[in-house]
Amino acid sequence: MDEFMNKLEFAMFEIQGSSGYSLERNRPYDGQPHTDSGQRGKIEVKGLTMRDIKDCIVRAFLDCGGFSDKKYPVIDDVYSIDLEKIDPVAVMQATTCWIEKYMGIYPNVPKLKENPNE
Repeated sequence: MDEFMNKLEFAMFEIQGSSGYSLERNRPYDGQPHTDSGQRGKIEVKGLTMRDIKDCIVRAFLDCGGFSDKKYPVIDDVYSIDLEKIDPVAVMQATTCWIEKYMGIYPNVPKLKENPNE
C-alpha cells in the first residue's frame, strides 16, 4: 500500500507540472492544459480591478464553504466558514474560475464532447 501511495503522490505532483514544486514566477506552464498550471494559466488577467480580484477570492471561499446557493451572499459570510473544513486548492481553483467569469471568458476550456473519439 505504501508503494501505491508513493506512486499516486508522485503522479499528482507530475500532473501539476512545475507548480507542484515551486512558486517561482518564471516556472513553465507545464501542468495539465485545462488547469491554471497549464495553458489555461497563461491567460493574462485584463479588465479587473483589485476589488474585483478580492471579490473573486471571497466568492471562492463562499462557494467552498457552502454558501454558493445563498441568494445574496455578503463579504462577512466568510467569517462563518470553518476554514479547517475548506480545501485550500479548491479555493484557489474556484478563485481562478471566478476571475474568468469576471473577465467574461469562463469556461476557458475547449468545448467538451460527449464522445471523445469524434
